[in-house]
Amino acid sequence: MTVLSKLTPGQRARVVGYAEDSPLVRRLTELGLIPGREIRYVRNAPLRDPLEIQIGASYLSLRHADASLVAVELED
Repeated sequence: MTVLSKLTPGQRARVVGYAEDSPLVRRLTELGLIPGREIRYVRNAPLRDPLEIQIGASYLSLRHADASLVAVELED
């Protein structure tokens, strides 16, 4: 298990949980980052922050600091 911010572009993972409970985590959950959901790390911005992920048919940009709160498990 690792955190979302440590993935590299092209990797797929499954959300397993969060490092804390906060308003930001609740917002991420509302945006579709729910445990069990598969995500794909798409790319980093030119200066590395934010990162872009794909959740289903949607794309979401997150700061690395926020992505470090999301625990994920790599998919094969």
